[in-house]
Amino acid sequence: MSSHLLSRALAFPILTALAILTMVACLPASANVGGSAGEHGVCPSRTVRIVVPIAAGGSADKLARTLAPRLSEKWGQPVVVENIVGASGTLGAAQVAKAKADGCTLLLTGEGVTLNAVLYKHLPYDASRAFRGVSKAVVNPQVLVVRPDLGVKTFREYVQWARKHPGELALGLPGNGGIAHVAHEMLGRELGIRVNYVPYGGGGPAVVDLLGGHIDATLITLAAVTEYVRAGKLTALAVTTPYRSKALPAVPTMAESGVAGFSVESWQGLLAPAATPDATVEKISRDVATVLDTPAVRRQLEDAGYVVAGSTPQQLDATLAQDLPRYSAVIATAGIVLR
Repeated sequence: MSSHLLSRALAFPILTALAILTMVACLPASANVGGSAGEHGVCPSRTVRIVVPIAAGGSADKLARTLAPRLSEKWGQPVVVENIVGASGTLGAAQVAKAKADGCTLLLTGEGVTLNAVLYKHLPYDASRAFRGVSKAVVNPQVLVVRPDLGVKTFREYVQWARKHPGELALGLPGNGGIAHVAHEMLGRELGIRVNYVPYGGGGPAVVDLLGGHIDATLITLAAVTEYVRAGKLTALAVTTPYRSKALPAVPTMAESGVAGFSVESWQGLLAPAATPDATVEKISRDVATVLDTPAVRRQLEDAGYVVAGSTPQQLDATLAQDLPRYSAVIATAGIVLR
């Protein structure tokens, strides 16, 4: 292990303790004063912004655009989705971290917010203090897909191809250092394969390039590619979860495909600036849960490949605290370092 990685690894227990103490147990006092959310709207201004820190077309963007019109109708005020792309999601996260904590600006993200805290030495915000959980909306399998003309039909054939052509397979990533990157590094180390990683600003651009034949494969949230797999435009080889997806039940798990015990599940949900009042956070969380429980919305999301989860703000805070040591250990073992 390099001296840089060793120093990062030694720092993880301290960072973990800080995250648990500051993110969950010691929210700013201003989080508990003022700002009653009111019966309908959730913030003083006319418009609520949902910031998606990746490019349009990916699974997070699709989720945000599913929730926004329903929340707008419920609150009686506009809810807009804004894609702020760059630095593996940290630019968009920074805008939300620095926004006024009044419920008008939310971040739709996932475990990437924790991964960035581990992977990047310098962030434009304090990752341990910047956000509070609002609601975990969905969990997702990651799925490995390839262009059909690659001639690879199964996960075992993918491994054989990659071993035969070390470093040649162009694997698109929906962000550098994201969950897909971490998951494939785990596979690579276990199976002895090496690929050429091609990072994108989100899942949407990676899928466009894969459909166009500019890259060979991508490991991505299943909801981003379900429609293309069904249409035969992409070939799905395996999902990363220990269970198959209801949306694509014929696609095996990686454990079924020969990687015993392999399990990676991502999530997506809403965060708010840390000082956002309790009443506002609780109202947004309840209203998101109501929208997710709507039969039409649940069917739409599940058909796309999401697994509807829902959570209280406290449960999402706990997830954030638990993710940190887990992914810190994985990243240290895999040797992934971003500066």
